[in-house]
Amino acid sequence: MNAPEAALKTAAPPAAVPRERFAADWLASREVLDARSRSHCLTGLAAGWLAARTHAHGGPVGIVDLGSGSGSNLRFLASRLPGPQRWRLVDHDPALLSLARRQAATLRDPDGARPRVATQCRDLAPLDEALLARADLVVASALFDLVTRDWAEALVAAAVARHQALLFSLSVDGDWAFLDAAGERIEDDEDRAVRALFQAHQRRDKGLGPALGGDAPAVLAAAMAAAGYRVESATTPWHVAAGDPEWLPLAERLVHGWHDAALEQAPEEGGRLARWRQRRLAGLAAGELGLSVGHRDLLALPPLPTGGA
Repeated sequence: MNAPEAALKTAAPPAAVPRERFAADWLASREVLDARSRSHCLTGLAAGWLAARTHAHGGPVGIVDLGSGSGSNLRFLASRLPGPQRWRLVDHDPALLSLARRQAATLRDPDGARPRVATQCRDLAPLDEALLARADLVVASALFDLVTRDWAEALVAAAVARHQALLFSLSVDGDWAFLDAAGERIEDDEDRAVRALFQAHQRRDKGLGPALGGDAPAVLAAAMAAAGYRVESATTPWHVAAGDPEWLPLAERLVHGWHDAALEQAPEEGGRLARWRQRRLAGLAAGELGLSVGHRDLLALPPLPTGGA
């Protein structure tokens, strides 16, 4: 899934653009920003844990990527985690999985070996035995705002039973704001009103039941800690500077997505929302505004065995 930012997850592509291409284009446009934002520290801690586990048990490192989309997690992590690696990418979109397989051919682990990559086209529910099978590390990116509390807590419980580590990147926390030329947060009553509508829209059913939306990082961290995991977290916001032409198209798509989500939530506010969108798009185009989108990364490592490391 590796879904687009929550504002775009339910937005339809333009009529002339196939949905698969729309999804792939969006994922490609955000991948560099994701890599720049996510926590390299937590990735390093996960790599150290995997190296110790591999040394103790032998065999390849097993990694399952839930909602893998086009494989951005694989591309970021393959060279940063110890090898040999055995990946399984799980997503409901066969076109994105096909793209992930093609792009995986050029990847190498730190020892120069090519990761073994399998794909599994399926939904994430039910959370059955096959979903987490043969994995040391469970990873996901930009996923958990879509799922329910029950599903998230069941996933943590299933991982605990298998002594698996969890590395969840770029979970949106529901916050976003515009930035001025100095990088300082600015907002007015209209921004706050649109953001409140957007946050309510995040919590609508995205296919699994009432979604966690921006509560996802806190819910996951609490479930991990309650299960006895050693939990580390890091704030990993997107920052797009005012006047940066490289990121203007992505920033504009975000504003359109926030508008569309707010409009679905409050269709009677159409005129007001359209005026807000036009004003903020003009500020971005003039180089007067940047934006920030809140995310958080989480790493959960299984409890230390009694009497040992």
